[in-house]
Amino acid sequence: MDSQPSRRWRRLAMPLGLVLTASLGLAGAAVASGQDSPASSKKDGEKLSYVVNTQADAGTVKRVKKEIAKADGKVVTAYEKIGVIVAHSSDAKFGATMRSVKGVETAGATRTAPLKAATTTDVGKPKYLKVPKSATGAQARARAEAEGKEPLESLQWDKRAIRADKASKISEGSKDVTVGVIDTGVDDTHPDLQPNFAADQSASCVGGKADTKDGAWRPFDPANDYHGTHVAGIVASPRNGVGIAGAAPGVKVASLKVSEPETSLFYSEAVVCAMVFAADHGVEVTNNSYYTDPWLYACPDDPDQKAIADAVGRAVKYATDKGVAHVSSAGNSSHDLAASEIVDDSSPNDTKPVERTIDPAECPDLPSMLPGVTSVSSTGGEDGKSYFSNYGLDEVDLSAPGGDRRYQTPKDPAKDGGVLSTMPEGDYAYLQGTSMAGPQVAGVAALIKSKHPEASPKEIAWMLKAQAKSVACPDEYDPDGKGTYKADCTGLKGNNSFYGHGIVDALAAVKK
Repeated sequence: MDSQPSRRWRRLAMPLGLVLTASLGLAGAAVASGQDSPASSKKDGEKLSYVVNTQADAGTVKRVKKEIAKADGKVVTAYEKIGVIVAHSSDAKFGATMRSVKGVETAGATRTAPLKAATTTDVGKPKYLKVPKSATGAQARARAEAEGKEPLESLQWDKRAIRADKASKISEGSKDVTVGVIDTGVDDTHPDLQPNFAADQSASCVGGKADTKDGAWRPFDPANDYHGTHVAGIVASPRNGVGIAGAAPGVKVASLKVSEPETSLFYSEAVVCAMVFAADHGVEVTNNSYYTDPWLYACPDDPDQKAIADAVGRAVKYATDKGVAHVSSAGNSSHDLAASEIVDDSSPNDTKPVERTIDPAECPDLPSMLPGVTSVSSTGGEDGKSYFSNYGLDEVDLSAPGGDRRYQTPKDPAKDGGVLSTMPEGDYAYLQGTSMAGPQVAGVAALIKSKHPEASPKEIAWMLKAQAKSVACPDEYDPDGKGTYKADCTGLKGNNSFYGHGIVDALAAVKK
């Protein structure tokens, strides 16, 4: 069945159903755009979070922090190395006041909804059926060792599509390489994640300041905030005789939690924190299966959106300059990101959305459309573009299996057109979305980094594209025959709007 999402991040990941249990239902895809921005919803007395972006030197940051205090603001944290200060204020004019301060380049609210206390949610948990011992017990481990396959690996059509099963026979990746999952948190107690989890490189960045207390990186509510745990398994679930295998089963995975409690919104101050933390703690690759809320596309003609794009852009560049490669999901709205205009009716998504028309060349999706970020579209079980996947010539770099349960059926013995991976509290589930495609590429990027430890982020991105399996444009794309998802594929076999430079190839990554 198909249904609309109830939580923001599910736009990049659509739940399809648990292994051996009833379906979870789709969690779909909505996207936003930017030029004719809505009137400001900021009111005096409502506390909002702001990013104040300054010249990147200690003296300027120190002086601006004093100006923030004078303007009745409170500094949460400051990243002097990139000139980004996170502050809270209840003054509706705070952003404008900061923009008039000498040394401040951009400043604006990161959200349109007032701040709430960070509390966990109280919701009922779905009735998961645990995977039987035949897939996780001692007998399963023995059988997996004898057969050279994980107990649930036959259901992983996605890993066969990128030849990860064959790649693992040559190299599973290095424990010296870590992929940071910037997401809703990761349940590191899962037996199919725990062996590869890097607690010393994990943190919660919710609110914009890193919290490294034990377990801070875990989901607020395992029943609903399962997205990051699922992504982590796609990247690096080990070959340990339990459950599934990741694209890079020998590398480490870290959790950088950025999603708000209750809403699962990904605000810019948390994304900035995660990028800087990853760079300063030896993470080699980040996976970004989200867009930065509350604007799907951040437009420079709005001062708040401009400040958000500035802050996130600085953080991404800082991490890239420190050697971190970034992989991001392209989104699930079936939008052509290379079009001259896109209609967005979902932003801002933390208050009341207002329809606007934007030029994606001016208003990027953050972080997917930033320089130095590898953007990934989704394919299904027949290697076609997933019906929901965004696309765009020279905007999508690569494609990878993210699922397409409606129109593409994987070959037997796979049971579902979604991607199977880990869930909190020891479970497994199928999901579909570009959220599932991105971590396939992040895993392969980790394999490349394992084989070529001196490779720069730019070189890793180049090798991912050079090694990908080229796929030509289809003669026609209209999966339901009614024009609902009709799209025009443009470009050449080696670089087109649907597949970018092709479907990522794990086997090539470990051989070349």
